[in-house]
Amino acid sequence: MSEIQNNASFYAILMLIAGIGIPIMAALNAGLGEKLQSPALAATILFFVGMIASIGYLLIFEGMPKSLYNATTPPYFYFGGLFVVFYVLSITWVAPRFGIGNAVSFVLLGQLFSMLTIDQFGLMGSPQTTISVQRIIGLVLMAVGVFLVVRK
Repeated sequence: MSEIQNNASFYAILMLIAGIGIPIMAALNAGLGEKLQSPALAATILFFVGMIASIGYLLIFEGMPKSLYNATTPPYFYFGGLFVVFYVLSITWVAPRFGIGNAVSFVLLGQLFSMLTIDQFGLMGSPQTTISVQRIIGLVLMAVGVFLVVRK
């Protein structure tokens, strides 16, 4: 298992699969929101199913946690779920009106700008990676790609 944990190819493939799942999740939840006529109810169902799956994974693979709180952990680390809630509610509401491709493309663009900022300043304990000309060019090319994808 330790070989997998330090394998960049494994990380890349795992994140590629996670990325493939984001538009699928958006389409499923947007459809559920439309059928139920409530994006908030669809999001609640998504989080309930996700919570059950997360608890199952936790108990099967890691066992019962000793504590939910660690005094040395900054409190803001516990609020990541608020961003997930915002994402799920907004994609569930916007996707049927704007299209899955358009919605996810702009989410991707937001992720690119956010990751550049987080990496530049090493925010929230992440490794610091300085903005370079190469990274800026890559970001600009990806932004152009996003706009070409959503252009009618």
